[in-house]
Amino acid sequence: MIRILFIDPARSEEMFTGLVEEIGSIRSSRPFGSGTRFDVNARLVLQDTAIGDSIAVNGVCLTVVSFDQRVFQAEAVEETLRKSTLGDLRSGSPVNLERALRVGGKLGGHFVQGHVDFTARVLAIERRRESWMVEISFPPESSANIVAMGSIAVDGVSLTVAEKHASSFLVSVIPHTWENTLFSTYEKGKQVNIELDMLGKYVLNALRLEREPDISDARLRELGY
Repeated sequence: MIRILFIDPARSEEMFTGLVEEIGSIRSSRPFGSGTRFDVNARLVLQDTAIGDSIAVNGVCLTVVSFDQRVFQAEAVEETLRKSTLGDLRSGSPVNLERALRVGGKLGGHFVQGHVDFTARVLAIERRRESWMVEISFPPESSANIVAMGSIAVDGVSLTVAEKHASSFLVSVIPHTWENTLFSTYEKGKQVNIELDMLGKYVLNALRLEREPDISDARLRELGY
């Protein structure tokens, strides 16, 4: 028997759509305990923003701790820095920015949590007639979550997997996305944040549960339930 999981974004933690609203930049960063506090230059995402709101920075969900008309501050803990590329950001670094999805808002991309699964390397960029094809690596343990024509988030950008190879996948980037996100700055070897499709992860976990009938509370927590 297969469990069908329905996810109500209005009842869950804040989510994003993977549609970048603007490119901001890091004004400064400084140590904050074992983590880092970032000052981020922004404009559009500051509209209607309040302290405690979530903003995705290169696909990483961060909480606004203070802000004014041009800058917001957010803190990344040690674990976030370890699992993402945020630790590589310096003053002047451009960043993809997106506000959390509001209840009743349009879902133009796919459900993105802002939880990075792994960082990956850009292997190749090919200019095509009306788009760019970008090849990105992935670790073996993530293979089951990456499906041709499935959704994936790269630095917070919602994309469709065009092709899947043994240890890499390709995404096709249209001119609008290329020009309005960090893709236009990418070069071979660039490290990027990857978030796998949330719905796919839930389905795989449910299938694993079906194969483990005598499952413990500890195992459920390990699987993310």
